[in-house]
Amino acid sequence: MSFDLQLEGRRALVTGGTKGVGAAVVQALRDAGVQVMTSARSVPLQAPDGVFHVAADLSTAEGATTVANAVIERWGGIDILVNVLGGSSAPGGGFAALDDAQWTRELNQNLMPAVRLDRALLPAMLAQGSGVIVHVSSIQRQLPLPESTMAYAAAKAALSTYSKALSKEVTPQGVRVLSVAPGWVETDASIALVERMAAQAGTDHEGGKRLIMQSLGGIPLGRPAKPQEVADLIVFLCSPKTGSISGSEHVIDGGTVPTV
Repeated sequence: MSFDLQLEGRRALVTGGTKGVGAAVVQALRDAGVQVMTSARSVPLQAPDGVFHVAADLSTAEGATTVANAVIERWGGIDILVNVLGGSSAPGGGFAALDDAQWTRELNQNLMPAVRLDRALLPAMLAQGSGVIVHVSSIQRQLPLPESTMAYAAAKAALSTYSKALSKEVTPQGVRVLSVAPGWVETDASIALVERMAAQAGTDHEGGKRLIMQSLGGIPLGRPAKPQEVADLIVFLCSPKTGSISGSEHVIDGGTVPTV
């Protein structure tokens, strides 16, 4: 079996591509010979060679338009769209802490960037009769934590459902749509969270990791996923080698979700 992913020369947009999983996806695509564009609120001072950056706030309609226009102006079309951008700034405290502004913020960060960019860039994919869209969801859509991730989890559930519906519409026209649902991933942000929880509990870094795993009901693998592991899965799904896969969600969580 050849491990050539047959992606040389393809054109890809990766949202949220300067940190964490997004940065790992950018690098993995570059390693596979893909032309890559990415977006963030600001352009990093040290950008990877060969990666074109667009500064835009994708939580707004204007930001999505800026990025989509940059793609069309630079390439005229696109082959791969990986919607990684997401996260949560909602406070803890359950449902009572979430006002309309918090709900809107979570939806605008975790659902609407994908919806807007798909709507803007899908016509070019449909015109060429090919393309792959990957939406990065989360196992939180199945395992929401009511204390702190209710709105985030609901937004990710909406993203997964939207992804499935979109796949049913556009797969017959040559565009595959998939979603990837990571569990806990050991990004810089999650490492900072571990340190905060460890300090609050009076324990060390490993103790902080155990606290997070306990809050998730345990991770049978015994550790969080690495950003590179999630990126490798995403890039493989973008490859023609997975050409018959569409409309499905692929979980990478070390066994965290306890049901089939």
